[in-house]
Amino acid sequence: MTTNENPIWSRVDAKREAFVGLSDRVFDMPEIAYTEVRSCAEHTAMLRAEGFRVTERVAGIPTAVMGEAGEGGPIIAILGEYDALPGLSQQPGLAMPKMIDPSGQGHGCGHNLLGSAAMLAATAIKDWLEAEGIKGRVRYYGCPAEEGGAAKTYMVRDGWFDDVDLAITWHPGSFNAVDDARSLANTRIDFTFTGKAAHAAAAPELGRSALDAVELMNIGVNYMREHMPDDARVHYAYLDAGGSAPNVVQAKATVRQLIRARDLKGLSDLVARVRAIADGAALMSGTKVESRVFSAVSNLLGNRPLEEAMQTEFEALGPVPFDATDVEFANEIRKTLTPEDIADAFRRLSMKPQMDKPLCDFIAPLDRPFGGGMGSTDVGDVSWAVPTVQARVATAAMGTPLHTWQQTAQGKALFAHKGMVHAAKVMAATARATILSETLRAAARKAHQEHLAEFPYACPIPVTTKPPIAAE
Repeated sequence: MTTNENPIWSRVDAKREAFVGLSDRVFDMPEIAYTEVRSCAEHTAMLRAEGFRVTERVAGIPTAVMGEAGEGGPIIAILGEYDALPGLSQQPGLAMPKMIDPSGQGHGCGHNLLGSAAMLAATAIKDWLEAEGIKGRVRYYGCPAEEGGAAKTYMVRDGWFDDVDLAITWHPGSFNAVDDARSLANTRIDFTFTGKAAHAAAAPELGRSALDAVELMNIGVNYMREHMPDDARVHYAYLDAGGSAPNVVQAKATVRQLIRARDLKGLSDLVARVRAIADGAALMSGTKVESRVFSAVSNLLGNRPLEEAMQTEFEALGPVPFDATDVEFANEIRKTLTPEDIADAFRRLSMKPQMDKPLCDFIAPLDRPFGGGMGSTDVGDVSWAVPTVQARVATAAMGTPLHTWQQTAQGKALFAHKGMVHAAKVMAATARATILSETLRAAARKAHQEHLAEFPYACPIPVTTKPPIAAE
């Protein structure tokens, strides 16, 4: 160990193989939102094996778990995820599309890595607190259903972060950076139209088509796109198109509208407009419409003191130590990507594209211009409750888009494992710094309160009384 090496790094390395194994096991059992029974069981078993005090069914969710260690002092939350995506089954280590399972589920967003690295970081902090006799508590939150299910929103609503001092997390990607604290608030609303069935040829005048209503609604939303903010988004999916018989007027149909906006106020305004369009579609088609909020998440709130602290720890550690073997497979993956895919990673960092860079060998500066491109995450709801910071760490070839077969193909690669362990070191070092510095924690609290005062909007908590759980 060199004289300037952070002592928490060696504690991460000491448990490396066990948590790489956890990541690979979760990769091999991909489960989508609220069905992560086996993945959660693997995380729960690892928490128990490492000596955490375990709480299951957090917020009443069967696939959510929390492990705590330490006594007294500040409480640091480290957030993990383990849900997969539909349609992205893929043979790992293969630079061509090849499904493993016809069901199509796969870790196309790297959450097998995400949860394992987060728990590895929490374990390193647990071991360090115990060895040094330092007052403080670390919690690992195993959070299901980040992909569309918003489990963290319910966990926040039910008070599971009320006594937490700050939260730390990360996400796999193709570059290294303290994440830009920008995301889109969103809500998923199911609009169900009810009409009247009839014989489509003999007596169409007696029918009222719910499918027509859904199509009219989508037309209205599409026309609205020209007249909404540039960074807002609306997407839709047919959940029930009314059946496969065209000679029957469809009496019932359901469409899910995913509505995104830059902040909560903008989201509220946009939702009101979409609801009005649904009412208009019902009026035009002679049907009735009912709506149900499926899920909702807030936009991220940044925390400058924590971001500066994480940047310091990241730069002290350096970029992920990739080697020639890693580069060889990364280049194979890059052959399947378009120049636009590769350039997009650099665009997000406001950098000139470097088409000859197969793996990220740098750490992006903290004060970089915003390069555009925002998704949504339920980490946003945690960031409204407590000061929150997250890293982006390279686990894939430069330019690999998330939610693709290429991302899944790299989920068990040696360089993905290296990035995962690197992320654990960044998070553990950041947690250690905050535990040791009351000044840093106070600055983070102050920045959080100031940020809340800037945006005095209520979080968009779903109206359903409990999460849309499928894993009872």
